[in-house]
Amino acid sequence: MIEEKIKQLGITIPEAAKPLAAYIPALKVGNLIMTSGQVPIAAGVIQFQGKVGKDLTEEEAKEAAKLCAINCLSAVKSIVGSLDKIKRIIKLTVFVNSAEGFTAQPKVANGASEFIVEIFGDAGKHVRSAVGVSELPLNSAVEIEMTVEV
Repeated sequence: MIEEKIKQLGITIPEAAKPLAAYIPALKVGNLIMTSGQVPIAAGVIQFQGKVGKDLTEEEAKEAAKLCAINCLSAVKSIVGSLDKIKRIIKLTVFVNSAEGFTAQPKVANGASEFIVEIFGDAGKHVRSAVGVSELPLNSAVEIEMTVEV
C-alpha cells in the first residue's frame, strides 16, 4: 500500500546510502527503527549544499528536506524490506545548515513532514524538532533523523 503510493507519486526509494563514517544507516530495537542522520544525497552526490538563507532559498531547503526524508525511508527499508511494514512515523529531527539570522527552520522541516503525511496519512503525523546549526557534514543544507514503529 505505502510502496504503491510512493510509486504512484513517481518517487523511487533508492538503496540505503553507504555510511560516510563509523555507523550504520538504521537500527531496529524492538518494534522501533531509528535512522542515522540522512543528508540530501542522490546517486552518490549531495544535491543541496550550503547555508539556508544565504546559499539556498527556503524552497530549495524544503526540497532538500524531502530528499532527506526519502533517504530516511530508504534506511528503514534496508532493515524491514518493505515500507508497508511501517505502522507509524514517530519522530523527525531536522537539522538545517542555517545562515546567521535564518530562523525558518520549521518551514524547511515542513518539506519532509508534508511529504511523510502525504505518503502515510494519519500514520505519518509525527513529533518533530527543527534545529538550526552552523555546519553539517559535506556542507549539506539539511540532515534528518527518523524514528518509526513497525
